[in-house]
Amino acid sequence: MGETESAQALEQGLASALARVGRPAPEGVHRLTGGATMESWRLTSGDEDLVLRRAPSLSFMEGRPFGHDSEAAIIRAAHAAGVTAPEIVVELEPGDGIGSGFVMRALPGTPDPRAILEMDRPDELLREVARDLAKIHSLSRNDLPGDVPEMDYGEAVEGLAQQFEDAGADRPIIALGLRWLRDNLPEPVAPVLNHGDYRLGNLLAQDSRLTGVLDWELAHFGDRHEDLAFGCMAVWRFARVDRPALGLGSLEDYVAAYEAESGASVDATRFRFWLVYRTVWWALGCLRMAAFWRSGDDRMLERVVISRRTSEQELDLLLLLEEDAPEGEQARAMPPVEPAPEPLGEASAGEIATAIGEWLGTVKDRMEGHDRFQLAVARNALGMLARNDAAGGDAEDALLAQDLLEGRVTLATPGLLATLRRATLDKLAADVPKYPMLVRARDKWTGED
Repeated sequence: MGETESAQALEQGLASALARVGRPAPEGVHRLTGGATMESWRLTSGDEDLVLRRAPSLSFMEGRPFGHDSEAAIIRAAHAAGVTAPEIVVELEPGDGIGSGFVMRALPGTPDPRAILEMDRPDELLREVARDLAKIHSLSRNDLPGDVPEMDYGEAVEGLAQQFEDAGADRPIIALGLRWLRDNLPEPVAPVLNHGDYRLGNLLAQDSRLTGVLDWELAHFGDRHEDLAFGCMAVWRFARVDRPALGLGSLEDYVAAYEAESGASVDATRFRFWLVYRTVWWALGCLRMAAFWRSGDDRMLERVVISRRTSEQELDLLLLLEEDAPEGEQARAMPPVEPAPEPLGEASAGEIATAIGEWLGTVKDRMEGHDRFQLAVARNALGMLARNDAAGGDAEDALLAQDLLEGRVTLATPGLLATLRRATLDKLAADVPKYPMLVRARDKWTGED
């Protein structure tokens, strides 16, 4: 099916869905940029702006705890409880012929984390973020679909361990994190509804005000500290790694605002557990993107690029866990960098990737919308290839990972922390050299920017 036919099929399917709720056919349907899992499409129906949230394929929904019908019901319950969640207009049905998803009213504001982080009053926005999270955690089971799952902490950790095995079990720092999670599993507490993906990127803001909470596909019942910690991961602070709470402010202010709204106390030990857990979870989620691309169900370019962001989480995970190492190991110098040989003769694979990336840069002004976004992703991918080719070798070591997972090697093992630090810096410098935490880690571990 060609692009024009695809667009026609999408418009016809949307017209079918909108007609069920008495709305006119869509106009101006266009794909929004971004979206690591689900697609987002903007459209107009009559005089109202709407957004379609849709799975990239029906097979993509297989194995998920609930479908888009339940996700829409969760959003409706949250909206009714005063959360700044969107209003659901209509869910897609099989007869619409355009897959699984739902249509919602468009909300004001931007989801762009960098634009949000440049707003004038981040402290006010942080308080509103804490307020909405407390409201989410107050939702009753009676107001929610019956298929919203409840997390069993131990099963969740073992599920991550199985994902690690499925992905090759050859990343030592992830193995270190899994061992730590097993050794530090907390006792269960009374579960609350977790949004599951509460962070910048899934929040809309305008003029330092929270205007929307999006992407509820990971909602589940569990420990409130999981939601609190997830948004505070370094990766979701973007350029403001100096602001631990969602890149907007201090943990102290975030916790105080949440406690005042919810009436619940935040426990620092549980918060750290879930910060480590979600860092391992996202590292494995990044790896899984490559497997999904290989399956052929969704050949989006972003998936293979996101798979290389695993090295971001390995760096963050090591920064979280290294405080448990003996002081002598924390002070040990890293091995020196081994310089790569200068290429001679025919062009290397990395040089070819660089040349293609440079050429793509000359045609970017001819593209717009999602195509321009994809071109930027393609150039990032080529840059990864070029830098990895120049670095040579890799930091993956299945034997070391197994020793760490089984506890035969620990952060007390002489020289291990220093070796992991060096490997992590080198890998991330090749994969995502602009990752903000890389500068902080270099400064901490080497004293160099």
